[in-house]
Amino acid sequence: MILCSGEALIDMLPRESAGGERCFVPVPGGAVFNTAIALSRLGAPTALFTGLSRDLFGRRLAAALAADGVDARLAVRSDRPTTLAFVELTGGHATYAFYDEATAARALTGADLPDDAALAPVRAAFFGGISLAAEPCATAHAALMARIAPRAVTMLDPNVRPTFIADDAAYRARIGAMLAQADIVKVSDEDLAWLMGPGDATDHARALIGRGARLVCVTQGAHGVTAHHAAGHLHVPARRAQVVDTVGAGDTFNAGLLAGLDEAGALTKGWFGSPDEDVLEAALKLGVAAAAVAVSRAGADPPTRSELA
Repeated sequence: MILCSGEALIDMLPRESAGGERCFVPVPGGAVFNTAIALSRLGAPTALFTGLSRDLFGRRLAAALAADGVDARLAVRSDRPTTLAFVELTGGHATYAFYDEATAARALTGADLPDDAALAPVRAAFFGGISLAAEPCATAHAALMARIAPRAVTMLDPNVRPTFIADDAAYRARIGAMLAQADIVKVSDEDLAWLMGPGDATDHARALIGRGARLVCVTQGAHGVTAHHAAGHLHVPARRAQVVDTVGAGDTFNAGLLAGLDEAGALTKGWFGSPDEDVLEAALKLGVAAAAVAVSRAGADPPTRSELA
């Protein structure tokens, strides 16, 4: 089982009503929720650890997880509200305004973490999104990663949202510790610049490997993705796509990469010591192909495995 740990929320997507008025449409989303949905659609057994509200939006999130076969038994239910993310699209590129105070996902604490028996089936775990920026859930998800990392493959996508970060120093310290624990790190070129400062992306990726990461994937939108590991690097170009919007594109890439490695039996701690280039390339291509479908659709709507056959 692949465990996704982080936020589930409602994306309020900009639309136009039948009368020509601007409006917002509520759609299930969140970086970690999207990754879980995409993983399950690609055929990987997937579970989600998050906080889910019992409100109308939380029920919609739970229904979406059930519809796509994501195991939500580890999710913590509460009467707190669901996080809302209002999306603004500029040339298809999404920016976000989050409404997250005292929500079900944000209120998670260390006391809510699954016990060892519940985590026993987990062979890989994914962490990321705004759940790593806001307390108290950020500390809880970081603690879960620290528990899982010694025995199972871990992946981290910081998915940095600078306007959401209240305590810059605390966030950088938390992400720094998680980067060192992760087997796989995925960062966009913008994430890398924010985390590491000015400089060459390859140099920054090599620096992350020096800190403990074993595979660092740097995504560059239309320019594709470059995966760096101790023995070298591998570039896979982006697929041509008619872009509707970029909501969920990176999340879908993450799922494709993990699903591809899972299909090849490569989600083991030992595999990353000397990664097979053919297996890695195939997994990267699956991630790129899945993301190309996602950007051609409105909102976060990742493809199924059969759509990529």
